[in-house]
Amino acid sequence: MSVNLKDKIALVTGASRGIGYFTALELAKAGAHVIACARTVGGLEELDDAIKAAGGSATLVPFDLADMNAIDALGGSIFERWGKLDILVANAGVLGVISPIGHVEAKVFEKVMTINVTATWRLIRSVEPLLMRSDAGRAVILSSAAAHRCRPFWGPYSASKAAVEALARTWAGETQSTPLRITSIDPGATRTAMRAQAMPGEDPDTLPHPREVAQAILPFTGPDVTETGKLFIVRENKLVDYRMPE
Repeated sequence: MSVNLKDKIALVTGASRGIGYFTALELAKAGAHVIACARTVGGLEELDDAIKAAGGSATLVPFDLADMNAIDALGGSIFERWGKLDILVANAGVLGVISPIGHVEAKVFEKVMTINVTATWRLIRSVEPLLMRSDAGRAVILSSAAAHRCRPFWGPYSASKAAVEALARTWAGETQSTPLRITSIDPGATRTAMRAQAMPGEDPDTLPHPREVAQAILPFTGPDVTETGKLFIVRENKLVDYRMPE
């Protein structure tokens, strides 16, 4: 599906590598100006080069999502420069550790919740007024099958992604009567650094490239999206509609 994002402003977190990197690149190719956020400056610079090579444009914002004041300030900065935000892709996240729940250190659990849950809520709070100023505000929140499978030893990550899905569904319900549309997406097993950390013995060549996932995500950032508050699952480079229970 062709998506025209000319003159749109898109914010992507975790944009220095993996799904965030390629989603930012796809957004830029579709015509959006991308605000790319991540901790890794080198990765953001590589993204900027790739976007420029594709004829697009980006603004790089290197910061740690654990810095809540920086998230708050980001919304104000976007307002001052552009006056609105059209697209949010909340992609950034951390795995923590694969461990029995009772063995997880408090600082590890707290970091997972801070980056995956609290920062996502803070980001929503910071940019919601900007998305409301768009004629077709779109938010994509990255989830995971871990939110539903709750496999042994994945406790912190599973709990965090379940919480993120709850935030997205609640937000969608609260904004249902507005033009803002919110979608949760489970990208499935993907060839990323986080996947390699979780599954060190797995052959990455057997997994979809994050570019393929980004291409599946792109249509949910466009103005043609009509539904809100739903979860979609990427399987075999296609999005499968998964309806949440009422």
